[in-house]
Amino acid sequence: MTASHGAMRRRAGAAMAVADEAARAAGFAAGASPSFAPAADMAFVLAGADETLVARGVLGCIAEGPGSLGERVRLLLAEGEGPDLVVGALPFRADAPPHLYRPAALSRRPGLVDLAAASPSPGRAGTLRSPRWQVAPEPTLAAYEAAVAGALARMAQGGEGLRKIVLSRSLKITADRPLDATALLRALARDESVVAFCVPLPSPGAPRALVGATPERLVSKRGMAVTSHPLAGSSRRARDAGADRAAAQALLGSEKDRREHREVVEAILDQLAPHCAELAAPSEPELTSTASMWHLGTPIAGRLRDDSLSALDLALLLHPTPAVCGTPRLPAARAIAELEGYERGFYAGAVGWCDASGDGDWHVAIRCAELAGREARLYAGAGIVAGSDPAAEGEETSAKFAALLTALGIDEQGRALEEETA
Repeated sequence: MTASHGAMRRRAGAAMAVADEAARAAGFAAGASPSFAPAADMAFVLAGADETLVARGVLGCIAEGPGSLGERVRLLLAEGEGPDLVVGALPFRADAPPHLYRPAALSRRPGLVDLAAASPSPGRAGTLRSPRWQVAPEPTLAAYEAAVAGALARMAQGGEGLRKIVLSRSLKITADRPLDATALLRALARDESVVAFCVPLPSPGAPRALVGATPERLVSKRGMAVTSHPLAGSSRRARDAGADRAAAQALLGSEKDRREHREVVEAILDQLAPHCAELAAPSEPELTSTASMWHLGTPIAGRLRDDSLSALDLALLLHPTPAVCGTPRLPAARAIAELEGYERGFYAGAVGWCDASGDGDWHVAIRCAELAGREARLYAGAGIVAGSDPAAEGEETSAKFAALLTALGIDEQGRALEEETA
């Protein structure tokens, strides 16, 4: 689907209402992250095929106060000396406080570098291996499938125009010793098709971090150029080459998955159109893959009318996309809050950076876990549309847990995997 100037004008009326909604949310009236000191040597890391960014220390956190989040970021970057960028994470909920800060030191290198050298483990013998694991699904798989059925019933009733609801579930994992966030990051970064990330989080107790391996770019900005690469529609990869090819082709031909994917692409185009002089996307989705999953993806590229919007402003405009929330956005978010039964926190939010010129990268915070001491909470979700099957959606979440579980060396029941993977 190539968006012409005429098509963009037709989108503009509806899109501006969405943009206004995002602008109001951008203030995050609930406040901002408190000052915090990451655990010794724990760094913010974004590591992918394009670049490895490592940020250490904290010069200042985004303060609570008037003005939009983007305005408060610009004020922080205007203060004193230091790297001219902020790093951190946006939560799933628009009314929850973001966690953004200006680091004290920064390293940026092209390509995926050796994380053992770029981001060494803190001065302790961290591990991913544990002889004893406890795994507690929250909610249970049966409860998750019941929530999917509830989502389908809501959509069938036609109330609020719901077309898609993204529901997630979590696994609470407890080891017999503290887990090493940096070791997990290094294990996840072995898959060069993802962007591995580690975000130190504020914590009154044990060091806390959000660690993951996302395949999905929310938005990037370089000067006037803006890009996004949404993913929606997924299938588990197979070990056998023939079965793997068949799974990929089945996904590409799935009417249900293509419809789910189209909701995401159309929403992003609608939101970007009023701000772009040029905007285009292919008319058909393409197959993209990670080590464990096939996805339908669509690269979107545009040129801004002016560069006054920063990468963070654009991330706030787009987030949450229908890939992690649903359509329409606000009714879907309400349904999620009622059906999931737990708080997502930074899962399904965004992780990234934005510099003083407005350039930056933001990635959707999926395929991730929150680590604190001996505990890790893993998250995985699936998009529910008319025609979804509760059992199949439950299986999709199990498939999406695979990247993190494999890195930890266990399966969903906490049993050790046969091969040494971490």
